[in-house]
Amino acid sequence: MFSFRLAYSFSYNLFQFCGHTWILANTVARFLMFGQDALADTFYSVGFVMSLCQLLSILELFHIADGIEKARLLPRFIQVMEKNLLLIMIIMLEELQSKPVVCVQLFFWNVLDLLRYPHELLCVMDTPSSTMLWTRYTLWIPLYILTVIVEGASLTVGQLLKERHHHLEKWNRKRK
Repeated sequence: MFSFRLAYSFSYNLFQFCGHTWILANTVARFLMFGQDALADTFYSVGFVMSLCQLLSILELFHIADGIEKARLLPRFIQVMEKNLLLIMIIMLEELQSKPVVCVQLFFWNVLDLLRYPHELLCVMDTPSSTMLWTRYTLWIPLYILTVIVEGASLTVGQLLKERHHHLEKWNRKRK
């Protein structure tokens, strides 16, 4: 029997899976082709799709509240808002976009999401895989820890760049 909720949930998870697959494949391919040079413009290459996927991730809060997805709201709220706020900071601080920490951040975010969305797709189709479940929740732990460390580095680099800009601007005004 056709269910709008089932079709919607399947479509949402499939879209996120495809988006994050494209971002990760693009990021890795660029790094393999251009090496260190790829780090400078990786965000420029994948930023729009990453922003779209992250913006749509806000819907997950409504999925939980509406009962479409069974998860705890507070941890998901923190995860979604944290990623969206960091992404906004990266978008606003253009000089941060070319830093290697942003490329590493995108890599870890997408690996985590590629552990999550295939599992969600299988659950929506009522064919959960114990291997996928184990992989998602076992690999998630060290990857999440690494992601938090890189997020901290991104924040630090972003605050330092803002501070640098502020002080240089102040110094330039004094010189004039």
